[in-house]
Amino acid sequence: MDKHITTPITEEVTKDLHSGDYVYINGTIYVARDAAHKRLMEVLDKGEELPFPIKDATIYYMGPSPAREGRPIGSAGPTTASRMDKYAPRLLDLGQKAMIGKGKRTKEVIDAVVRNKAVYFAAVGGAGALLSKCIKKSELVCYGDLGAEAILKLEVEDFPVIVVVDSEGNNLYETAIKEYASL
Repeated sequence: MDKHITTPITEEVTKDLHSGDYVYINGTIYVARDAAHKRLMEVLDKGEELPFPIKDATIYYMGPSPAREGRPIGSAGPTTASRMDKYAPRLLDLGQKAMIGKGKRTKEVIDAVVRNKAVYFAAVGGAGALLSKCIKKSELVCYGDLGAEAILKLEVEDFPVIVVVDSEGNNLYETAIKEYASL
């Protein structure tokens, strides 16, 4: 089922998203990968505030390529989400509601998704050039020294994702395998 949602993504929104739903996101999402997540943990360990509001935030695991002339960003495909698995539960417990990446997640992440009524979306890998067309604005938030791993704030319009793990823990990767095996 196709659904259109606008950020911030709240528990009211996640309760209506189900594993396998096609979703189009509008609004603000943040970009952060491994190195940025490591820095976020260091900030939290020092008892300091995160550089962007984590409550009801959506984080996209992506490392953009340089923008072409007239565009806010270059190719913007997802990176492997499992590289953020050691950081994700802590951010979810602080109020983050959505993650966008590709690939499977650990039991600890899925448990945190359920515990916090959050959601894990997948974006289509290999479609970075097409996904970039949904990004209307890109702004550096922090950690510019990390280059492609800096934290960015993106404004997106009809950004296409698929619900992989919903707020009840239903996991498309598991159900799809079972469905395929039964054929």
